[in-house]
Amino acid sequence: MEYHKDRFEDFSLLVFKKTKLLAVLPANKQGTGLISHQGLSYGGLVVKAHIRFEEYCNILKAVLLFLKNQEFKTLKIKNLPFIYNDGVFEVFNYLTHFLKGKTVAVDSYYVIDNLKTYKPNRNRNRAIQLAKQKGVCVVEEGLDFFWEHVLTKNLKTKYHVNPVHTIQEITYLKNTFPNHIKAYFAKYEGEIVAGALLFVTKNVVHFQYSSGSDLKDQTGALDFLFDVIIQKYAHYKYISFGSSSTDKSLKINAGLAYWKESFGAKIMPQTTYEIDVTADHDLNTVFL
Repeated sequence: MEYHKDRFEDFSLLVFKKTKLLAVLPANKQGTGLISHQGLSYGGLVVKAHIRFEEYCNILKAVLLFLKNQEFKTLKIKNLPFIYNDGVFEVFNYLTHFLKGKTVAVDSYYVIDNLKTYKPNRNRNRAIQLAKQKGVCVVEEGLDFFWEHVLTKNLKTKYHVNPVHTIQEITYLKNTFPNHIKAYFAKYEGEIVAGALLFVTKNVVHFQYSSGSDLKDQTGALDFLFDVIIQKYAHYKYISFGSSSTDKSLKINAGLAYWKESFGAKIMPQTTYEIDVTADHDLNTVFL
């Protein structure tokens, strides 16, 4: 995360039992609150494998007590979607009830979870066949052109914003994590007309950025690119299309949602919780 350390007041935590590291909480200050790091797509306590429920409770109690002593008022967690876990692990969601946690935001997360039966709908298939007839091909070179002339141009025109990452930042990250950050581009008559940048984890292939030029519809390039990528990574558990909201209200963009659903993606919630650190939390009440 250090590439954007100037944007956040980092306050990440390490939780030890004597000298043994048990958990980390990537986080930054936000006024009188601590928030799971805003430079990340999701957050929460990252714990060692095979941690017992009671030990997790003790870890969380230690974090809340520490934050209270540091005069924080709230802890806000943008929760980790369960698809990124190695196994079933919804402990934090469960404990928010005992901590009287408030749901302060619910974002829409679109995911394909059964790639063995992957089948785009009729409209997507029509666009895919069009791209094949037009001779659209997929390549892995062209990140700079895509970033400036396709992605940034579209974001500025439609939403008056820039990509979260600059081209220098994303190039640095891609070079630093070549096995986990991949980029693919659709070319038509020698020009890049669509692109997608992926974050690849153990179980999930996540579309972090994607966009197409003015030629994407008449060539079917973006649909074709997504189809090629999904089939390439069909051995993964999940393909994530990310959020379908385009502003801070988190309301769903109907057209974007339909486009993702037409590839077979289904909605799941990504919840942000807020906990009052100043309250007295007795997690011992979890147990009889």
